[in-house]
Amino acid sequence: MRLDKYLTQLNIGSRSQVKDLIKKGLVTVNGQTEKSPERKIDEMIDVIICQGQTLSYQDKVYYMFHKPAGCVSATEDRRDITVIDFLKKENRKDIFPVGRLDKDTEGLLIITNDGDLAHRLLSPVKHVEKCYLARLAHKITQDEILRIEQGLDIGEEKTTRPARFAWHTEADRDSDTPEALLTITEGKYHQVKRMFRAVGNEVTYLKRLSMGSLTLDERLKPGEYRPLTDIELETLKGELYASRKTGDSI
Repeated sequence: MRLDKYLTQLNIGSRSQVKDLIKKGLVTVNGQTEKSPERKIDEMIDVIICQGQTLSYQDKVYYMFHKPAGCVSATEDRRDITVIDFLKKENRKDIFPVGRLDKDTEGLLIITNDGDLAHRLLSPVKHVEKCYLARLAHKITQDEILRIEQGLDIGEEKTTRPARFAWHTEADRDSDTPEALLTITEGKYHQVKRMFRAVGNEVTYLKRLSMGSLTLDERLKPGEYRPLTDIELETLKGELYASRKTGDSI
C-alpha cells in the first residue's frame, strides 16, 4: 500500500494533508524518515510513526451502529442518506452494512468490511436469531400469537420458521397498542411487518434490538456508532464459526 494512502485510511488527514506531512519529514518508516508519498509499505509489518505517534493499521473493522429511521441500509444512494454516511469520518471505502433494515426501521446494524463474517450472519443455514421490538396498531390475540410462533404463510414459497413472541412489558398484554418482542431466525423482505400483517395487525414502529449474541448498546443514540469490543467480536465469531446442525429449533 502507498504510504499516503495508508495515512489517509487511518484518518491522519486528507490525501493532500498527509502528503504535506510526509514531505516535511514528519513520517518515519522503520526508523527512517520517508519523504516520498508513493513509498510502498507493508502495513502489517512496517513500523510507521507520524509526528511521534506509532500507527496501527486495522485490516478488518467492525462497528455497532444504531440506525435511525429515515436512512437506507446501503453504501450509496442518489436520493436518500445512507447508513455509511454516518461513518464518513472513518474514511473507509470498503465498509458495508450487514443485511438491511427498512428505511423507517431503527436499531442494531453491523457495519464491517469482513465479507466472510457478513455471509455467516446472513446465511439461512446459520439460523442467527434476530430480536425486534414491534409496536402494533391494535391488540393481538393468543391464537394469533400462536400462529406467529408456529410459522405462517406470508406469501413466500415456504412458511416462516418458528418464531418466539414475548410482551415487551406486562402492561402490553392489555394495551390497545401493545409492544412485543419477536425473535426470528430468517431475514425475508419486510418479514416482521408481513408476519403481523398475516394475522390482521400492523406494525407502527420497529426496532432491531439484537443479532446473534450482539445486543444494541443502549448508550448509543440513533445515528451513533462504536467499534465492537474484543469480547463482543470474539463471542459473535465463536457463535458464527461453530458448527451447527441445520433444522435446529429456535
